[in-house]
Amino acid sequence: MKHTPMIVEPVTLPGQHVRLEPLTMDQLDALWEVGQDPALWQWTPYHIKTRDEMHTYIQTALNWQEIGTALPFVTIAQGTDRVVGSTRFGNIDVRNRRVEIGWTWIGKPWQRTPVNTEAKFLMLQHAFETWGCIRVELKTDVLNERSRAAILRLGAKQEGILRHHMITDSGRLRNTMYFSIINDEWPEVKARLQTLLVKPWNHPNE
Repeated sequence: MKHTPMIVEPVTLPGQHVRLEPLTMDQLDALWEVGQDPALWQWTPYHIKTRDEMHTYIQTALNWQEIGTALPFVTIAQGTDRVVGSTRFGNIDVRNRRVEIGWTWIGKPWQRTPVNTEAKFLMLQHAFETWGCIRVELKTDVLNERSRAAILRLGAKQEGILRHHMITDSGRLRNTMYFSIINDEWPEVKARLQTLLVKPWNHPNE
């Protein structure tokens, strides 16, 4: 199976409802403004409680980008140009054309809107149609039922649980549920997401 080279470099992914732009430290204040809600970090291994911790979070993402294992984005609501969260490609494996989509958090006013669904669509489209990936992974805390349902709603397949996979900031041993979408499944998943994106949605006024 021959493919064009998988070139991993910062890129802007524009959609109708959301725009994903390369993450930079210039966005620290905007991300800290929206990221101060403790509920955003309930199910993450780390809890961002201060501006300095947000700085470290961004710097870590940029460090991973520098070594080629991640491609982080800031999530921007189209129309208002408001920064509403962040997401990224991680665990990038160019040799095996495999990536993970995750590290996603979105401010509460933009949850249950098209923002997350379209962001995932744009990233999956980039992974499968630009990079030629054969596998995209997603994962979540096994206790996070809302996230598990959302990933299944995208059309991903549940694979299994990695036990004692992470140690959270609270010291809890987290079990992690893994999901995937493979290239053969992308056309069906793409059609599913396009159908979801044309349904009526609630839009915040901000």
